[in-house]
Amino acid sequence: MDLLRHTHRGPPGGNSLKSRVKRKLNHFAERYFTEQRLFLRNEKTTRFLRLTPLTQMGIALGTVLFFGWTVFASSVFLIDALSADGNRVQARTQQVDYETRLTALAKERDQRAREARTAQTRFYVALDQISAQQSALLASEDHRRELETGIEVIQHTLQKTVKERDRAEKQANRLLAELQTATGSAQTRFGAARETEATLDYLNAALSDTVNERDTLARRTIQLRQRVADLKLRAKLSRERNQRIFSRLEDAVTVSMVPLQKAFEKVGISTKKLLSDVRRGYSGIGGPLLPVAVSTKGAPTDPISLKANELLAAMDKVNLMRIGAQQTPLVLPLKTTFRLSSPFGMRRHPVTHKLRMHEGLDLAGAYGSPIYATADGVVAFAGWAGGYGRVVKIRHARGIETRYAHMSRIRVKKGQRVSQGDRIGDMGSSGRSTGSHVHYEIRVGGRPVNPAKYIKAGRDVF
Repeated sequence: MDLLRHTHRGPPGGNSLKSRVKRKLNHFAERYFTEQRLFLRNEKTTRFLRLTPLTQMGIALGTVLFFGWTVFASSVFLIDALSADGNRVQARTQQVDYETRLTALAKERDQRAREARTAQTRFYVALDQISAQQSALLASEDHRRELETGIEVIQHTLQKTVKERDRAEKQANRLLAELQTATGSAQTRFGAARETEATLDYLNAALSDTVNERDTLARRTIQLRQRVADLKLRAKLSRERNQRIFSRLEDAVTVSMVPLQKAFEKVGISTKKLLSDVRRGYSGIGGPLLPVAVSTKGAPTDPISLKANELLAAMDKVNLMRIGAQQTPLVLPLKTTFRLSSPFGMRRHPVTHKLRMHEGLDLAGAYGSPIYATADGVVAFAGWAGGYGRVVKIRHARGIETRYAHMSRIRVKKGQRVSQGDRIGDMGSSGRSTGSHVHYEIRVGGRPVNPAKYIKAGRDVF
């Protein structure tokens, strides 16, 4: 078959509007294209195909559009592929960083728990030591009072003996004076002389005994004073040791209390109201901590007892705040590896593709992963709830409620009381969901709040 090409300008068209438009377009196309004829010949006949300038321009535009669309689609596909690879790498990096952070937080939480238990053990050991030292101090005080009383009695006896000695000397001098006046000399008759000699011997013996007793009492007084000084020194050293113990215990209480106060401040909970609520809920008779001593005589309590009572009050405050922390959802509902697939806030719904508020956190993980209660409370609902799928709602203190949705299995019942860390269900994809995850919500007074705020606040506590 031979292919021949012939150039020819077509005749003008009709007078209709369509013909005029077509003719104008054809004239415009003639600037760039000439009319072409393709002759097709076989053994019997010869045929030709006419290609007008307008037809050639349409074929050229179609070819350009097809080529442009091919380039555009290839570019978009290549960009999407590169972006997907980058997102996967970024997501994998974020997951590794998050797992590392989670492991570090878990180690830090365990370390804080060990420190708290160690501080509490040291506190009770110190209390026992303080009680023993206080008993020894009270015994030493009583012994000191007895010694002081003995010293006063000895001094009184010594003064009395000295007075008796002075009186005996005066009486001897008086008798000698009377004897000399009556006889004119100290030398008298034999009987008077013997009597006077016996009296003098008696007075000398009594005086010697008095002097010996005085010296003995003086030595005893010096010994007692030395012992009293030793007891005072021991009491001073005991007070200084108790002061060091109290200082260490106060530091331990401060280390335990400050993170709890900061955590409650970050989530907007008043520490004063929290303590009042917890104390009202735990108001049984007795209690874990009691004052060390109470004065019943109207006398002021000693400083050690006052310090111990202040420390016990601080420990009771820390204990109440820890109870409040267990009633507040400050921990994660998962202990296994997971990925934050959707944060709190406005988003485009993955199923309906409509822009709406996301009232919780989506934590994606392995199907069947354990889900734990984030605070002490009572199960208010456990069952199927439309788009939530299998959901558990737990009511906590101070108007707080947590929700755990899209479970594959529920392990609690309505009305059941649960504690922080109790397993309440398994992760799944029930309800309106695109994959295995748990939808975690925190509501305060019925209004949703960002759970990430509570989780970040609890990192310094748990």
